[in-house]
Amino acid sequence: MNSMDSLEHGDDRRLSSPAAQRNREPILAVLRSVLPKTGRVLEIASGSGEHAVYFARQLAPLCWQPTDPSGTALASIAAWRDQEALENLAAPVRLDVTGEWPTLPDLAAIVCINMLHISPWAASETLFAAAGRQLPVGGVLIVYGPFRRDGEHTASSNEAFDQDLRLRDPRWGIRDLEMVQVLAVDNELTCEAVNELPANNLCVVWRR
Repeated sequence: MNSMDSLEHGDDRRLSSPAAQRNREPILAVLRSVLPKTGRVLEIASGSGEHAVYFARQLAPLCWQPTDPSGTALASIAAWRDQEALENLAAPVRLDVTGEWPTLPDLAAIVCINMLHISPWAASETLFAAAGRQLPVGGVLIVYGPFRRDGEHTASSNEAFDQDLRLRDPRWGIRDLEMVQVLAVDNELTCEAVNELPANNLCVVWRR
């Protein structure tokens, strides 16, 4: 599941997301602190592909595997990959998080940015089940986005955003971190860190 809102077409198949430009450095700081030096990182709902390109460049020799269910997004990711020609950036794979997942060799981590609130709850359930099943012992699941905490929004802007999301699709909405944590525990994932990032977003790290 992925939202292409906020993406703008360039002169070719590459898409550009202002949000990806703004949040990539804070997210990268978290990734550097928890990811191993080698292995494969599976990114769920890669969108435009800009995160994949940036993180692959900054975190080499880790292999970055982008995915998305959208044909438009996959074309954008492929175009960014062709332009950058990074050896550690794999070709994008079509993946709906609620469908069948590929089995990847050397999987070290799963990264999911801005998906939980723009997908049905079933997508969160499947994400954590797959992480618990496919990550090796010591592997990490890293999720970035807005969350409610203790049943409350962390900012009035998040509350307004949540209302807009639910009007667009009643299955969407900002998730309660405590409910997501239940999914983690059920799938043998331990919360290692809750990082408060700019724009009232969290970057949460679970380790298997």
